[in-house]
Amino acid sequence: MTLHEIDLQSDLQAKARDHLWMHFARQSVMTDGPGVPIIVKGEGHHIWDAAGKRYIDGLAGLFVVNAGHGRRRIAQAAAKQAEELAFFPLWSYAHPAAIELADRLAHLAPGDLNHVFFSTGGGEAVETAFKLAKQYWKTQGKPTKHKVISRAIAYHGTTQGALAITGLPVMKHMFEPVTPGGFRVPNTNYYRAAESGFGGGTPEEFGLWAADRIEQMIQFEGPETVAAVFLEPVQNAGGCFPAPAGYFQRVREICDKYDVLLVSDEVICAFGRLGYYFGAEAYSYQPDMITFAKAVTSGYSPLGGTIVSDRVYEPFAHGDSSFPHGYTFGGHPVSSAVAMENLDVFEEEGLLQNVRTNSPVFRSTLEKLLDLPIVGDVRGDGYFFGIELVKDKVTKETFDDDESERLLRGFLSKALYDAGLYCRADDRGDPVIQLAPPLTIGPSEFDEIEQILRSVLTEAWTRL
Repeated sequence: MTLHEIDLQSDLQAKARDHLWMHFARQSVMTDGPGVPIIVKGEGHHIWDAAGKRYIDGLAGLFVVNAGHGRRRIAQAAAKQAEELAFFPLWSYAHPAAIELADRLAHLAPGDLNHVFFSTGGGEAVETAFKLAKQYWKTQGKPTKHKVISRAIAYHGTTQGALAITGLPVMKHMFEPVTPGGFRVPNTNYYRAAESGFGGGTPEEFGLWAADRIEQMIQFEGPETVAAVFLEPVQNAGGCFPAPAGYFQRVREICDKYDVLLVSDEVICAFGRLGYYFGAEAYSYQPDMITFAKAVTSGYSPLGGTIVSDRVYEPFAHGDSSFPHGYTFGGHPVSSAVAMENLDVFEEEGLLQNVRTNSPVFRSTLEKLLDLPIVGDVRGDGYFFGIELVKDKVTKETFDDDESERLLRGFLSKALYDAGLYCRADDRGDPVIQLAPPLTIGPSEFDEIEQILRSVLTEAWTRL
């Protein structure tokens, strides 16, 4: 680096230390430590830091940049819209960008999911679905249906309402009491099925057992009190839990039996992460609502939303009924225009097909790491995989809190980054490494990712 570049980086670190509050991060990395990595550029599936070093973006920013970085045409679509109409709310008014995008999403969504309520992000989309479910049942003369069921360790957002659905106690205890009404059932982590109480059997048998725990919870709480079930197609927190075949079909049967809404939380899984526009399509189930955000714009502008079935929408379609809920920037003209251009890129370049074609190769490449003593499980789907780390492959013994602290934060996160791979080393649940790269990559990048992981994980094992 030149002296000017060094001075610029030092100046940015000082400003960050003095004024920037990081999300989900320890501020001590700036106040007491060497500072925070500063990313200044992205192109394709690579990012660059302020020192000029290049990294593979193995997480698509944060499960977001599915079309890849540096798409000039998407940036130009944003500029064009900003020149025409930079902002107007959807509060009793509308604008063409939001109208066209709602129409497009309704045609892409499965079944009768024909109505789009826009927000600016995933947490807001979940909050919308939660509030809408409660109001819907009031319109149906069932005002006691207000409870929601979700899965253990599942992340659904950080707002007070969404926290009631999030199944991570560590993210809630400091904010309690949170909105009441959230109840948890086992997730679909087959690798640790026995720890959930499953007596043993095939993945399909485990899936039906896990789905039946939802029915058990509905019965226990009382069907007259349960409004909705919130599920991700592939659960993110805990490290990419796919559901066994038949699971979602059984959940749909249970929801129909007890008159409960099924919400597919696809903030991560929609728009190609699993090789389809929506995860519900990938796993052939029909939800009553879908929440989305992140990759709808590939992150070039913030946008989220909730897609609602004809059934749920109908009570609001006539008379003086309204949904007293909204966001200033929901369906923002620039974000909507960006989403339209982003979806054009998906279609023109066949990104969904690229994922479906290459996902088995990605899986088999990552599964090579199973020969390492520290790698217990490789799981996931599409371009969305988790690698669970263990102390003992035979017993599946995991790391205690101190060991996780030293392994993940003390070594792995920095070592992977230093080796040229940006991804997530996480211990919400058991210690995992998560990978969710842009949908544009292929086998050569898979090999490069595997080689970096192999080198760093091998060293990690020697440090335990």
